[in-house]
Amino acid sequence: MTTLERARRRLTAHPMALDAALAAGVLICMVAGSFVDPHRDKDISWALRTPDTFSLVLIVLGAAALVFRRRAPMRVLALTGGLSVVECVTGDPRAPVAMAAVVALYTVAATTDRPTTWRVGLLTMTVLTGTAMLAGPLPWYAQENLAIFAWTGMAAAGGDAVRSRRAFVQAIRERAEKAERTREEEARRRVAEERLRIARDLHDVVAHHIALVNVQAGVASHVMDRRPDQAKEALAHVREASRSALNELRATVGLLRQSDDPEAPTEPAPGLDRLDDLVGTFRSAGLHVELARADHGTTVPAAVDLAAYRVIQEALTNVQKHAGERARAEVSVVRVGPSIEITVLDDGSGEEDAPGAGGGHGLLGMRERVSALRGTLTTGPRFGGGFRVHAILPVKTGTGPAKDPV
Repeated sequence: MTTLERARRRLTAHPMALDAALAAGVLICMVAGSFVDPHRDKDISWALRTPDTFSLVLIVLGAAALVFRRRAPMRVLALTGGLSVVECVTGDPRAPVAMAAVVALYTVAATTDRPTTWRVGLLTMTVLTGTAMLAGPLPWYAQENLAIFAWTGMAAAGGDAVRSRRAFVQAIRERAEKAERTREEEARRRVAEERLRIARDLHDVVAHHIALVNVQAGVASHVMDRRPDQAKEALAHVREASRSALNELRATVGLLRQSDDPEAPTEPAPGLDRLDDLVGTFRSAGLHVELARADHGTTVPAAVDLAAYRVIQEALTNVQKHAGERARAEVSVVRVGPSIEITVLDDGSGEEDAPGAGGGHGLLGMRERVSALRGTLTTGPRFGGGFRVHAILPVKTGTGPAKDPV
């Protein structure tokens, strides 16, 4: 970093010092200009002169006022403009006190809006130029009078241009910051959605298979001594359910791997084409399940296919856990217009807790899955006993939030 850059940063960090330095520079220029006496002689264009004391006092006051130009720009403009008017009327020869007013007008234009700049600029230009032309010692068409008109106009235009440039740069900076915040918020939202989806998958897999393992292990323990063949069959179902749970957990956890980790399993996600196998696992666990389908030939997106499978899986798992040993379940999958309707009914005897009574996340997970696809889900007890789960999933998925019924 050069010495000039360090000095500029130091002055930028201390605006008062920068204004004092500017005021000192303007003071030097005005004092130097007060010693120059322009002439109309053909041979000599200018000569040196000695300014009077009153003009020097006005010069010092005008320069001193510029130190406060950022804190009170309007007041500084009014003060320097008044000093310039006094100098235009009394100065003969005239001293360049108007230079302080020009700097003050530039500050007002750079720190206010455009309408204010127009009003204040026109007023300052009119007052200073009109006073110099009408009440000054020089003819109205003198070059010095026209110079006041030009300098005040350029000061207002220059200050307005600087203000517009600053506003443009600030707008670009704000848009960039907003875009950065939006990207970060979108990244956080996607991470949260992915975590929620993985949590739902883990819950569905673990709840389903562990429930089956628990039931079959209980059967095996009950008939181990009297009917060893049936116990072996139950243990085989335990082994099959645990193997399926491990495979699905491996596929789900594989989503959490880093890019340089070994490749995750490529087994497709379960869907309605595996519904018969799913129902078979519950039947083998002792749950009487009837399946009715009227959706053959319907092709659905992978997300809808997986959500339908998980809803049925979770609903039957809840029947297995909460509806009692003699419960019967009915599952229906029907294509109705642009949607697929899934219904899971049971006639639970009420011997166990109702689904969700233990504070689990099964029903919540089903609702989140269906809502993410702009579908609807209704759950609740049936008249006369049992529980009902009804989901409507669109065949063609859309984007955006959906409203679920309460």
